[in-house]
Amino acid sequence: MQKYYNEATMKKIVSTLALGALMATTASADLTRVEAGVGAWSYKPSGIITYTDNDGTLTNTSAEKEQTSAYLWLLIKHPIPILPNLRLEYATIHDDGTGSGKYDGIDFGVDTPTTMDLTQYDIIPYYNILDNTFWTTIDIGVDIKVADYKYHAKQVTPITVGSISGVTEDYNDNGTVVVPLLYLRGRVEIPMTDIGFEADAKYVSYDGDTVYDARAKIDYTLSFLPVVQPAIEIGYRVQKYDFTSEDKKTYMNMDFKGLYMGIMARF
Repeated sequence: MQKYYNEATMKKIVSTLALGALMATTASADLTRVEAGVGAWSYKPSGIITYTDNDGTLTNTSAEKEQTSAYLWLLIKHPIPILPNLRLEYATIHDDGTGSGKYDGIDFGVDTPTTMDLTQYDIIPYYNILDNTFWTTIDIGVDIKVADYKYHAKQVTPITVGSISGVTEDYNDNGTVVVPLLYLRGRVEIPMTDIGFEADAKYVSYDGDTVYDARAKIDYTLSFLPVVQPAIEIGYRVQKYDFTSEDKKTYMNMDFKGLYMGIMARF
């Protein structure tokens, strides 16, 4: 896999965002606030990854085994209208699967054990379109998703190399993918309660490739406490990676869906 969104893609996304950012300037944050959260996401992977070269194709199929991974997020809101606010996120994804076929000179046969790990860092500058106006908040921005990936396939059928028999070979692939996505978040708080409903989505589709990351949640805040207000959140998250690498050797079509739960703090 490689970086597959080029400069032209970035320009299109940034130009689309520019008008919204300009409109949001006068409605941007007017108070300082910091929020942070940590929790666990329980998800089920599904889909395939294929690697193709002159030797053939290695096809990886997810075993659709339930996984649980940690997530973190931090939101920083400031009173300078012209500058965007900032949200930072961290999450990991793991998938166990099976591979079959030939790739990189290795004949993997069938039912080869495979693993895939994806570590995601989201950098989200955003503007407030509405800032708790009639208990409603709307944010618009851009998400720079930096994903570090690791893929491993272990040959199950032993081969003979020279006079040595019973040798198995491994295939490893790793690198970093940078994906720019549009970001939209909406939040509604129920008056006279400490309950909030929130949803956000990050999305891009270009030249047949689609990547998105969407969440919906409910949270409850202990607002009567001074200075630091703790809260709990529970929600559902869906991620989709459907793309072909720039060199056309790698194709990934994977989904990750499931519930998440965590604790928050508002300062």
